[in-house]
Amino acid sequence: MNYRDFLQKVIYVIINPIIKAMIRLHITPNIVTFIGFIGNIVAAGFFIEAALTQSLELLGWGGLIILAAGLFDMMDGRLARMSGKSSLFGALWDSTLDRYSELVSLFGICLYFLRMQDEMGFWMGIVTFAAMIGSVMVSYVRARAEGLDIECKVGLMQRPERVVVTAVTAMLTGCMADIWWLAGGMILIAVLANITAFWRIAHCYIVMNKKEAE
Repeated sequence: MNYRDFLQKVIYVIINPIIKAMIRLHITPNIVTFIGFIGNIVAAGFFIEAALTQSLELLGWGGLIILAAGLFDMMDGRLARMSGKSSLFGALWDSTLDRYSELVSLFGICLYFLRMQDEMGFWMGIVTFAAMIGSVMVSYVRARAEGLDIECKVGLMQRPERVVVTAVTAMLTGCMADIWWLAGGMILIAVLANITAFWRIAHCYIVMNKKEAE
């Protein structure tokens, strides 16, 4: 069992009572997905306001909201399985709003750095944009691979890791009043997400060559 599976089991123990309550209240997985998306929109709003006021405290609150919204991202899939309401549209809805959620939150952070109006802010704006590209491409390569009937979940910086890094470093920035925490998080995502995207491409190349050789 890898660390992600272990953490997932621990989180499921915590959220299962909430999921059962949602089933009793007839709350659907698609509604939960949408609530998580709205949470990320709110977090982006905090980041944008932080950019306008250069408030590190607001960055911290934005990170906390992202973390809370991430729990809804886990609960929708769990709710779908436990309630027997899994659907093809639900999978599409979830994946689409995940992409929107991640991009709007990273956009808010990118805007904060660019509003710093100094050399560090300029370069960190570029780094954050690279993190946005890497985040999208990690998901795109997996989706394209699965469309070609290839399982593709390899890599170090998948969505759960990116959410945690973004949320935790934003919260630390707010608590420590030091923008370098968030800068470090963006550098980590920019590097590892893009490595993960190319790692997945390499994985698909190997799998395709094996299939062609058979």
